[in-house]
Amino acid sequence: MRSKDARKLLQSLSGVYGELEAKKVEVAEFEEKKIYIFDDRMEFIEDENGLYPYLGGSYMDILPRVVVDMGAIRFVCNGADIMAPGIQEVDEFDEGSIVAVRDVTHGKALAIGKARKSSAEIISDKKGKVIQNLHYVGDKLWENASA
Repeated sequence: MRSKDARKLLQSLSGVYGELEAKKVEVAEFEEKKIYIFDDRMEFIEDENGLYPYLGGSYMDILPRVVVDMGAIRFVCNGADIMAPGIQEVDEFDEGSIVAVRDVTHGKALAIGKARKSSAEIISDKKGKVIQNLHYVGDKLWENASA
């Protein structure tokens, strides 16, 4: 990636995720996705849903959390969207925010999702699909990166 393009990318991401730095920024293609690699570490994914952190990357702890119960884990790890009844806790966020979906027992990140409703609406409504699952433990990208 050209240094000018890398600086622009880091600047735009810094506005959302806090100050980002990388000596080397690379781009790789995986199926229909662009993978951004900072200093030899996979960090961000870009696809038709926008730009969001890689599940195994350094920026997971910055994201607002959505904690799901044990019954939801199997579905989330198979790519299902997150339903309101399976949610135990939420941090505060707006509709359209990128969130980390975590399990209730260990707090481990299971998925990256995009909020279809704000956290306030999720708490008050308690029904329907509320988080679009973008990237999850066990998807093709996760499996190939772990191999």
